Amino acid sequence: MQDKHIHIVSFDVPYPPNYGGVIDVFYKIKNLHEKGVKVHLHCIEYPGRERAEELNKYCEEVHYYSRKTGFVSALSLKPYIVASRRSKKMLENLLKDDYPILFEGLHSCYYLKDKRLADRMKIYRESNIEHRYYFNLFKVCKNMFSRLYFLGASFKLRMYQKKLEHASMMLCVSKNDTAYLQKQFPGNKVYYLPSFHPNNSFEINNGKGDFALYHGNIEVPENAHAAAYLINEVFNDLDIPMVIAGMNPPEHVKKLVTAHENIKLISNPDDEEMFSLIRNAHVNILVTFQATGLKLKLLNVLYQGRFCLVNDKMLNGTGLDDLCIIANDPVSLKNELQRLFNTMFTGEEISRREKILTELYSNTSNADKLVELVWG
Repeated sequence: MQDKHIHIVSFDVPYPPNYGGVIDVFYKIKNLHEKGVKVHLHCIEYPGRERAEELNKYCEEVHYYSRKTGFVSALSLKPYIVASRRSKKMLENLLKDDYPILFEGLHSCYYLKDKRLADRMKIYRESNIEHRYYFNLFKVCKNMFSRLYFLGASFKLRMYQKKLEHASMMLCVSKNDTAYLQKQFPGNKVYYLPSFHPNNSFEINNGKGDFALYHGNIEVPENAHAAAYLINEVFNDLDIPMVIAGMNPPEHVKKLVTAHENIKLISNPDDEEMFSLIRNAHVNILVTFQATGLKLKLLNVLYQGRFCLVNDKMLNGTGLDDLCIIANDPVSLKNELQRLFNTMFTGEEISRREKILTELYSNTSNADKLVELVWG
């Protein structure tokens, strides 16, 4: 049987898999490798994420290209996140054979329309409706310079989205995003394929915890805004202990925390500490003001934690509504928190999760589906 080969163009070095987008990339690579697919990985690298020997275990070859930051990329008519990820050497490597090419996120799509790749199978992996994401960052960001950048980026991304018509296939992380792209590109093949993730088993504690947890990459304006909302609007007059944990919390969030005795901030926990917090919390509370993509931290909570309290934007076509408690305003969130802290978490809840998550979010099943879509 002929070997299956695929190029994967990643917007970042996908190891360590410690934030949303790269989690999907890394575990997709790992599961494709387990299916016998030979992955040729192309990583855009820049300061802060090192080259990773671990990737060589799962890839036939790994190429690294420097991100082209600076004025030339910033002044391009293309979005900065796209223009800065161009590389002539990468294009040369892609042209050495005729294998399918999977472009991870709109960030990686600089060469999607290139005439030299016109006859190739080109797969777009959607992780967000990017122009909506950036417009929401514009709305919640406090820094005026950043707000102007996010607004301009949102406009450019909306225009650049038209290039997706050159994709042979689109794979979307949520049902809502799938419906959106099917409407925008009625002539293209658009499929729902949930995100790959690190959870292949359930590690959930029965019983009761004594704190609520909000976690995320808090340097991202969206998450900083959510943390501030929970501090100011939800836990401001509750006696329930709350822990906020995540990467690089900004100063204004640190300052808000110091004004509340029931709230504790844990900055930059390692994976072991983070998963311990998720498992030991009685309620994992996750709110977002962006109804795009799939929030992978939601999956981590459902595989590892007790009660999961969310607003409806966090669910966004994930099919996970029945596994979460939903509340959309401060009063409702407070009421649900007080109710849940008087409720034991039982094995019955775990059984429901196992059934639904295994059906929808099995890495093995979704890798099989990806192989079927690409190679038939």
